[in-house]
Amino acid sequence: MTENTKQIQGFALPLPITQVAQETAQEFTNEVQGFPDKVEKIKFNTLAVCIVDNYLQMMGINTNITAGDSWNPVLRLCADIADLEVTGVGRLECRWVRLPSVQCDIPPEVWEDRIGYVVVQFEETLREATLLGFTPKAIAQLPINALQPPEDLLAHLNELKLAAENRQLVVQLSQWFNRVFETGWQGIETILGPARTNLVFSFRRSDPLVRETNKSREERVQRAKLIDLGMQLAGHAVALIVELRSVSDQKMDILLQVHPTGSQIYLPPQLQLTVLDASEAVFLEAQARKADNYIQLQFSGNPGEKFSVRVALGSDSMIENFMI
Repeated sequence: MTENTKQIQGFALPLPITQVAQETAQEFTNEVQGFPDKVEKIKFNTLAVCIVDNYLQMMGINTNITAGDSWNPVLRLCADIADLEVTGVGRLECRWVRLPSVQCDIPPEVWEDRIGYVVVQFEETLREATLLGFTPKAIAQLPINALQPPEDLLAHLNELKLAAENRQLVVQLSQWFNRVFETGWQGIETILGPARTNLVFSFRRSDPLVRETNKSREERVQRAKLIDLGMQLAGHAVALIVELRSVSDQKMDILLQVHPTGSQIYLPPQLQLTVLDASEAVFLEAQARKADNYIQLQFSGNPGEKFSVRVALGSDSMIENFMI
């Protein structure tokens, strides 16, 4: 046994094959007795989906096993599929191997429209199965020793769920002028503290976008939100500041800034602030250099327009969606 194999065995998770799973697999294979080359694939695909479904249910993750293509009698006959719908997140592909396989083949028909690939190992007796691990991306011939632990699968699903929730929430900027703010958006002083707030305001007075004027019809509103990118920021969140200036009924100026918080003086180098348009294409982008204490972007928009703001560092990112 190699070191990599020992590592997989260390985090592999034995799971029972339930009676319901056995009966479902038998029911599906009975439907394809006229296609002997399909029987084994459909049997083990079905068992793999049931195993992963039971595991996720035990972990408190909602699924819809009947929503997958593998529960469609026509589709499972035509394609080698073993997908499981994770509610509100997407489809996992549940692949299987026999002991003692060292790789798992992933067929081309499941390389797209999947949020990850879970590998289940079966013994000849079919008394129990072993959840070997997962990978977020398809590889035609996936080495077993390249799998990530089942715990990483749970973290991956939670990240995708949070991202999906963020995409669904749209911040209504026009409501800010009515003092209606979404959860998490607070006063700048609340987020940054009085000392750093003064630095933000001294910067504002020197910027032509937000310079004080005598136009009484001009309105301004500012709000800030803590952005935590987890381990990438080593526990130190940054603040996303949004300032709006209503120039007219048909135009709004928008200033975005990212500032360090707490005891941090500078932003992490390579931290990115990006504005995406309604089609999710990059519209504007700024990146922190060494010893930058803030980064900013500014632009104008019209009522009803949508855009998104992404704050990213390395592989971790957060997206906020807005409507003017």
